[in-house]
Amino acid sequence: MINQKHSNLTEHIYNTIVENLMPQLSLKIQISALPNSPGVYQFYDADDKILYVGKAKNIKKRVSSYFNKNHEYGKTRILVKKIRSIKHIVVTTESDALLLENNLIKKYRPRYNVLLKDDKSYPWICIKNERFPRIFPTRKLIKDGSEYFGPYTSMYTVKTLLELIRNIYPLRTCNYDLSKEKIEAGKYKLCLEYHLGNCLGPCEGLQSSEDYDKQVTEIRNIIKGNFKSSLQSFKDRMKLLASELHYEEAQQIKEKIDVLENYQSKTTIVNPKINNVDVFSIIADDAFAYVNFLQLSHGSIIRSHTMEIKKKLDEKDEELLQLAIFELRQRFNSESKEIYLPFKVVVEPHLKITIPKLGDKRKILDLSIRNAKYFRQERFNQIKIIDPERHTNRIMAQMQKDLRLQGEPRHIECFDNSNIQGSNPVAACVVFKNGKPAKKEYRHYNIKTVTGPDDFASMEEVVFRRYKRLLNEEQPLPQLIVIDGGKGQLSSALKSLDILGLRGKIAIVGIAKRLEEIYFPEDPIPLYLDKKSESLKIIQQLRNEAHRFGITLHRNKRSKAAINSVLEGIDGVGEKTARDLLKKFKSVKRIKEASVENLTMVVGAAKAKKIFETFHQ
Repeated sequence: MINQKHSNLTEHIYNTIVENLMPQLSLKIQISALPNSPGVYQFYDADDKILYVGKAKNIKKRVSSYFNKNHEYGKTRILVKKIRSIKHIVVTTESDALLLENNLIKKYRPRYNVLLKDDKSYPWICIKNERFPRIFPTRKLIKDGSEYFGPYTSMYTVKTLLELIRNIYPLRTCNYDLSKEKIEAGKYKLCLEYHLGNCLGPCEGLQSSEDYDKQVTEIRNIIKGNFKSSLQSFKDRMKLLASELHYEEAQQIKEKIDVLENYQSKTTIVNPKINNVDVFSIIADDAFAYVNFLQLSHGSIIRSHTMEIKKKLDEKDEELLQLAIFELRQRFNSESKEIYLPFKVVVEPHLKITIPKLGDKRKILDLSIRNAKYFRQERFNQIKIIDPERHTNRIMAQMQKDLRLQGEPRHIECFDNSNIQGSNPVAACVVFKNGKPAKKEYRHYNIKTVTGPDDFASMEEVVFRRYKRLLNEEQPLPQLIVIDGGKGQLSSALKSLDILGLRGKIAIVGIAKRLEEIYFPEDPIPLYLDKKSESLKIIQQLRNEAHRFGITLHRNKRSKAAINSVLEGIDGVGEKTARDLLKKFKSVKRIKEASVENLTMVVGAAKAKKIFETFHQ
């Protein structure tokens, strides 16, 4: 009986161990069987639901990396814990893997993958497949043999381009079936557009289909950004009309040339020889990436679009840019054979990759980067209004990263000294919570232990007093201290933290005014943040606020000292009398203007007479 119980217990323990080990055992077996080839891998959870799709040059090596190291990024750790099975698809090249990965992500929309989605219905320019083709904007693509140019990122761009075309070329706008038989039968009559000069009347046979098609060919070139053939055609016609003494018609053609050249000059950004090129750039932070896409034709930007990508895992810029290139080229039907990039990534084999360093090519890449930055800043401004918490979280995370802190600086304090040649020395401490001033927690300090103009000793005193009190009162300490000054002031503040045992428990930096360099303890080389960095802007705001707050107290003390010295210089007037006079009259000027009777009511007849005589000698 006992042996039977013992056997059952052993079997139960064995089964429990096997149940716990089987997923790990199974994954190890699956990984060991993976090929060392390029392809796509897919992670599934216990319910056989797809979690993630990835690509790799070497499937086995890439998948193994998920289980062979500790991941800093939290979502990656959670993903790895959920994986129960792995599937893969082998392809010939890495670019094939990228294309397949993109298609699988769109099809299955895995939880841990970046989703490049956009619900917009983009506008196109349609050249209708019909006799005397109409040209108009549309958001619907109908497979009827018509030509579609686009998509464009805004209807404004489409309307501007069509307005230019209609100013130059007379085109029909009616939707009649202008077949040869119906025109010859006289089925249609001229409309108002003909009489306004906007149409040449093909409905009554006043314009041949050959002449109309020639216009359409020139319009195609303009839409593609090639103005050369249209300009040359107009110039030839203008010269011919002028030679035949048709000056009014020649002038009308010249006006059209001016319109076309003006539009070309505005749209041409770089050398017109740069043709049929796509430009991509990326700007990224911890949570989002922004990819800008420019399409160039004959030196003109014919398309611009910026995509926002929400990161799911700790994706690198190369991965996101690679994915965005495939998505954007596919979405906008790009057939460009060359792309400009800020760094090399694997793309379709037939594409030529250029990484510009200088000249016109670098100029256009910089423009793309600038567009991505503007878009990101615009999104930040929107988020600041509609989702302030997300804005704050992003700023705090960015400060933690920029200043190499262990945690987010939700509570920051900044110190500044104020004195003029040692007179009336004061200090100020300002407090920011979540990147915003907490003015109720600002504090002024009168320097007590320092004689003369000694900024270092003053800083040491005020920092000691501030944190000695917080410790005694068991108040929360800041995550970051900012000292207004360079290495000297920072060293003085560190002495006080050492005495209080707070060295290493609170992060501390100094900011020097000259070049806005950030100093860290025991690091002789300062940090130079980008002048447009939001982290630097908050530190500058802290420094400026501390300076303003300290200067206000210092100015008040100097004013008070000056007033008291004026009044106390009068025989018989001491500190109490001076205080009583200021309380009643509010200023020295009003005391000077007061009559003896009014002064007597405050300080008595004898003192009033002396004060009046002093000011009215």
